[in-house]
Amino acid sequence: MEIKEGSQREKLRKAKKRVADLKGYYGHLTAYIGVNIFISVAKVIGGINNGETFSEAFFDFGTFATWIFWGIGLFFHTIKVFSLNPLFGKDWEEKQIKKFMDEDRRQSEKFR
Repeated sequence: MEIKEGSQREKLRKAKKRVADLKGYYGHLTAYIGVNIFISVAKVIGGINNGETFSEAFFDFGTFATWIFWGIGLFFHTIKVFSLNPLFGKDWEEKQIKKFMDEDRRQSEKFR
């Protein structure tokens, strides 16, 4: 019965961690959108007030710089939270663990 309870506790711990990760991600996404909209609007309004046309102010690199660079960080956060990493995903981890366990077993068999 203890194994079952321990297994349930482990499942609960993993579920809570997953919820916390998702909550953190959605907070990050919300901040990304809100802050970048504010910066972009302020940049465009500032450009217009300095004599630029709407197009000149809007299509300036500075209007999109924060979107791009912060977006790179958000991209990696997305990959981590949603396990989208094809190189080092769960399957990769499990294969590596199995490989090392098999190597360890072979090593111990040599010395018997």
